[in-house]
Amino acid sequence: MLSVAAILGDSARRHPHRLAIVEGDIRLTYSELWDDVTAFAAELRACGVGRGDRVALMLPNGIDFPRAYYAVLALGATVVPVHALLVCEEVVYILRHSGAVAVIAGGPLLAVAEPAAAEAGIKVLDVVTGQGRLETIEPTRADDIAAVLYTSGTTGRPKGAQLTHLNLVMNATVLAYDLIGMVPDDVVLGCLPLFHSYGQTGALNATMRVGAALVLTPRFTGAGALDLMVGQNVTVFMGVPTMYHALTEAAATDPRRPAHLRVAVSGGAALPVALLERFEAAYDTVILEGYGLTETSPAATFNEHGRGRRPGTVGHAVWGVEIAVADTRATDRIVPLPDGEVGEVVIRGHNVFHGYLDDPEATRAALVDGWLRSGDLGMVDEDGFLVIVDRGKDLIIRGGFNVYPREVEEVLARHPAIAEVSVVGVPDDVRGEEVCAAVVLRADLRVPSAQEVIVWSRERLGGHKYPRKVVFMTALPLGPTGKVLKRELRKTCS
Repeated sequence: MLSVAAILGDSARRHPHRLAIVEGDIRLTYSELWDDVTAFAAELRACGVGRGDRVALMLPNGIDFPRAYYAVLALGATVVPVHALLVCEEVVYILRHSGAVAVIAGGPLLAVAEPAAAEAGIKVLDVVTGQGRLETIEPTRADDIAAVLYTSGTTGRPKGAQLTHLNLVMNATVLAYDLIGMVPDDVVLGCLPLFHSYGQTGALNATMRVGAALVLTPRFTGAGALDLMVGQNVTVFMGVPTMYHALTEAAATDPRRPAHLRVAVSGGAALPVALLERFEAAYDTVILEGYGLTETSPAATFNEHGRGRRPGTVGHAVWGVEIAVADTRATDRIVPLPDGEVGEVVIRGHNVFHGYLDDPEATRAALVDGWLRSGDLGMVDEDGFLVIVDRGKDLIIRGGFNVYPREVEEVLARHPAIAEVSVVGVPDDVRGEEVCAAVVLRADLRVPSAQEVIVWSRERLGGHKYPRKVVFMTALPLGPTGKVLKRELRKTCS
């Protein structure tokens, strides 16, 4: 038997009196959290939820999320966490496509969950606990589906990535023990959305796996996160690049620093080296950047202490996983390329998902020759570090030449007046596509003109790479996971 629910259950047996979860003034030990989980599991069973059922979760980043998450899994059912910013029509699609028998919802998400559930013809359940208890975890096999996570995508309907108990347990274990070196005394700040694979594996499951404490906050701000890091003696921070930017900005006006912070982890999107350097200087710590996808549970590579780290790369393959770079022209087989050549990143190992729910065509396109095709472009350097050049879909082809947005962003991020930057391609009648930089300026320096930024970048980038168009913004459009929404930027830049 292998169950994601056993991650929490085992820590409750080994560390019953250790602090498990903090949210505001609420503090639960492992024993108390497990009691809540088994009590809610009993309530779910009484409502008809059983082994193999799929149950949707629409809950904010609070204590109710782990209560519901582990309760569903303890019953041998499958969790379907739903993206927090979806509108009713989108939620209805996920509820119907997943075949969810119920949706567990609370807080502000009830306003969408209730009409969506009504249209889908299923029940909305609250996280409530009665007098009963689930005596034992329902046994599940390693290859049983633990979670279905819907990928957002840029076109068409989202796909439901099926992750097994083996996928999630192994990824949390490798991340916690091998890559970060977490211990029970650690305090982890969980700002990442728990409906996302990074938040589930990195913040929730990895922390529970070692018996450490997880500090949750429903809403991220740089100032708020710094306050929690100082007040809760946080030792491990996990975030995405936009969070690191916000924390760096917060440090400019707040002299306090988290005295116990020993490591920070970045994922979800490429971290500019200039931002990494600013954060590390401000907080006197190191950032370990990793890489992965929802379909890889998510960690696939990592800059780990033991094998060394290299800023600007996403490290080596994690334990039990193999990484290669393949020729993008071969669609029906995987043809590895030599080190130093750019191609599609492909992955195989215990972290690769089971396939897309009820979508054999998409599964066949993604899983080829035993490898997962990531859709990302990368290269392996002379020392085996993986460099993500860019998302394949974000590649700009200007006048027949390839332009990788990340390369342009890395250069522009070093402009002294630029706080944040994201680069996209926009349609152009002559060149096919033109390079556009969306820029957020620092408030404490002289504001340059768009032409000044163009001239500055032209001196540092090849003639086909530098942006011909610069758009100033007060903030970059972000999704709930903190990723920049490039499809929105394309509308702004066009």
